[in-house]
Amino acid sequence: MNNYQKKFSLKNKNIVIVGGTGLVGQEVCYALSNLGANISIFDIDKKKGKVLEKKITKSGYKAKFYFFDCTKKSNIKKSFQKIFKNKIFPDTLINCSYPRTKDWKNHNFKNISLNSYEKNISIHLNSYIWLSKIFAESLKQKNIKGNIIHFGSIYGVLGQDLSVYKNTEIKENLTYSVIKGAIVNYTRQMASYYGRHNIRVNAICPGGVYGPVQGVSSKQSKKFLTNYSKKVPLGRLANSSEIAAVVAFLASPASSYINGSILMVDGGWSAV
Repeated sequence: MNNYQKKFSLKNKNIVIVGGTGLVGQEVCYALSNLGANISIFDIDKKKGKVLEKKITKSGYKAKFYFFDCTKKSNIKKSFQKIFKNKIFPDTLINCSYPRTKDWKNHNFKNISLNSYEKNISIHLNSYIWLSKIFAESLKQKNIKGNIIHFGSIYGVLGQDLSVYKNTEIKENLTYSVIKGAIVNYTRQMASYYGRHNIRVNAICPGGVYGPVQGVSSKQSKKFLTNYSKKVPLGRLANSSEIAAVVAFLASPASSYINGSILMVDGGWSAV
């Protein structure tokens, strides 16, 4: 293996993937384990988590599922301590989690309630922040070079283009943009503080991904796909594997001088 092959290899990397059973999370698990990483899958879905663990290990790669409820912020430290006690100490955290309430589809300007808004800020944004802070502090205390990868969104950087929702099942989402915008700037703040401790923090901001509309429908309508694709220079949405490939790059030594970056993965949406 030459020097550049080593830079893109994830061999001996011990990576925690939160929300590993989701649409993008599963692809991230497959990609990173296939590249040699020893992955720990943190998720609330026990059934999917165990199935995913079995698929990866049967293929000859390393994966272990841990039940993890990121909405229980008081238990985050305790949950992490379980894996920190293992001989293999994780050096990388990737947060693909997307906790939300059952009324998520009502988080448009017209129908959102204050109570639901505050609850989603708590279970998604606040858990996201606290989780990565605890992880970074654990790395710092053990003097381990680390890496944290957050998931933002194009709508954490830009306002939502309401024209793509015209005559579709989807509406704007007030809370989503608030959460993702905060995650984007928190990434910069973490990078500023933890960089001196050799802990890198970056965020990926995907555009639309083929798959279900979270909390709204199990399938994207043809009208939405047409509307959205017209706005993208590449003329389509992303496949989840294309997002996972970018995660793999940021998790690898090849990205060793990238810190505090907000990487748009949107087919050119934000370029025009």
